[in-house]
Amino acid sequence: MPISSISINGRVTLNLHALNNEGGEGNQLLTRQVTIIDENGKPVTVNAISGDMLKHIQAEHLYNIAKEEDLDLCSACKMFNANRITAAPEFTAKFNSKTPDTDVLDLLIKTCTVDDLEGILVTHHNKNVPRKSIAEFGWLVGVPETNKTENFFHVKFVSDSRNVVKDDSGSNLGQTPFHRPANSGIYALVANFDVCRIGFNDISKEYPISEEARQARYKAFLKSILYTFIKMRGAHRNTQNPHVMNFEGIITYSQNSIPAPTVSPLESDYLEEISTIIQNLNSLKPNSIKGIKFDNISDFTQKMVKIIQDSDPLTL
Repeated sequence: MPISSISINGRVTLNLHALNNEGGEGNQLLTRQVTIIDENGKPVTVNAISGDMLKHIQAEHLYNIAKEEDLDLCSACKMFNANRITAAPEFTAKFNSKTPDTDVLDLLIKTCTVDDLEGILVTHHNKNVPRKSIAEFGWLVGVPETNKTENFFHVKFVSDSRNVVKDDSGSNLGQTPFHRPANSGIYALVANFDVCRIGFNDISKEYPISEEARQARYKAFLKSILYTFIKMRGAHRNTQNPHVMNFEGIITYSQNSIPAPTVSPLESDYLEEISTIIQNLNSLKPNSIKGIKFDNISDFTQKMVKIIQDSDPLTL
């Protein structure tokens, strides 16, 4: 079964997490909040987790899978270097300012699974060669009136605090009080994955890697998406590991150039909207779009595992 694109639309319930901290002010950690327009047309301020955080979680899972399955990785990505292939000398030494962009992109795709799938901008040797990501994550946005933040006072235990001398060196000695937020709520998720572009050179419109390599990267990529919702990595997990209470929604996928549809789960009737959109799109070309609803995390894993086992990336 060939698949061109996959979308996941759903609502995730997270309790007592700190995945959306945006920094600190003094001894107070700050919670990231955004202002949205709700389904009644009114501006509302809600908690939110950046799509950057979700993509970082997914990319780390992909890195672990790629290492485990011995997929192609550049030397920088083998170290999970944030600069990725632009810090890999075996890549940057093989081209110069006169090398055609299509050849640079071919070399990138052949060299590294992570850079092929997650995207990168190559600027070495006065080049400006973009590799667009396969993955597109929206913000994980709190559904209005279903999210809340509480702040808790913490202080480091010092066994004999009376004899601790005040230290202004910044070495974190003594009893330092601080306030840490804990966030709970139902969050709306929108994500899209153009899996047909795995290994695809957007300039030459060709695939410089074999079908076997594309298939291996495809399976690894979908596993990383699945693992993202099984284990959400992020800040303060040592003491605020999120309680993932539920995940419900719909997976849509396309078998041709029609994009897999998305509707924000900020809309209360998003499932009905997507189902209607699927019917409308299939009237243009029958059986182009499929929608698979899931009711909880175990149901989601079952549906994703079946897609991983029964499908292949479409060849453009």
